[in-house]
Amino acid sequence: MATIPETKISSSEGALPVPVIAMGTATELSIAGIDIVTPSTLIEAIKVGYRHFDTATIYNTEKSVGEAIAEALKLGLIKSRSEVFITTKLWCNSADRHLVLPALKESLKNLRLEYVDLYLIHWPLKLNQEEFKYPVPNECIAAIDIKAVWEGMEECQNLGLTKSIGLSNFSAKRIEQILSFAKFPPAVNQVEMNPLWQQKKLTGFCKENSVVVTAYSPLGAVGNSAWGHNRVMECEVLQDIAESKGKTVAQISLRWLYEQGVIIAVKSFNTERMKQNLDIFGWSLTKEELNKIDQIPQRRHIYLIGSMNTEHNDIFAEIDAELD
Repeated sequence: MATIPETKISSSEGALPVPVIAMGTATELSIAGIDIVTPSTLIEAIKVGYRHFDTATIYNTEKSVGEAIAEALKLGLIKSRSEVFITTKLWCNSADRHLVLPALKESLKNLRLEYVDLYLIHWPLKLNQEEFKYPVPNECIAAIDIKAVWEGMEECQNLGLTKSIGLSNFSAKRIEQILSFAKFPPAVNQVEMNPLWQQKKLTGFCKENSVVVTAYSPLGAVGNSAWGHNRVMECEVLQDIAESKGKTVAQISLRWLYEQGVIIAVKSFNTERMKQNLDIFGWSLTKEELNKIDQIPQRRHIYLIGSMNTEHNDIFAEIDAELD
């Protein structure tokens, strides 16, 4: 079984250790309500060494994560709840001050847990719809009152229902706004990041402000037709480096991210690839290889405007302009 290094994030208990690789659980099918992320798959992940699981209300995978943790405890794969780190997220339809706490309580019910380790605001916007429908109608999209919502997040941390709170898909401008009034500053910002979308400006800002970055879509979200692409796996620079080192392209991409000092949320439901994705320690990229990766042309993929199919310009223009 692989041993995964840890980093630390701010929390109500001081510096909180976090495994630097998380098992992601978002799929197009799970969001559509088709149960593809099963507890048995997550049990396999625990067996090979994963101890950090990234879920969200909108993913419809919280129940599977909870069942997997319960079964892992029963089987003796883990000895206590504290051996796993659980991240989940506040969906946009609960982005109101009075809805934050009930939303987390519902997530905890799904997860069968008394607390999560990290709770994130999923997107910097509000959706006025009880059930997620795709594409989102323009009339359902509204601006978020971030100060009020952050107060709700801080309440959750004060109550011990989450150890840390943070953000997902937030710009430097938005983070700076929160830092100006936060009693508990955001511990994490989870964003799209890989060698083809390196986020240097945003990650630099986060580092300066002690906000740890988590990278999602580290391999381009391959296999998800709505938002996935093969550009990372087909990148010639990464392929050449992988061949010269006897590694996979995925391992080169993940190792590059690890060397940037970020947490990585990677997803595979194939046991062998799960193992390969953890085999990125004990070796490193050379300065020459890092320089080659730095020169890769940059192109963002997860465009919120595109995924939402909306022209709500006032809200989305700021998000898209700043997330680079």
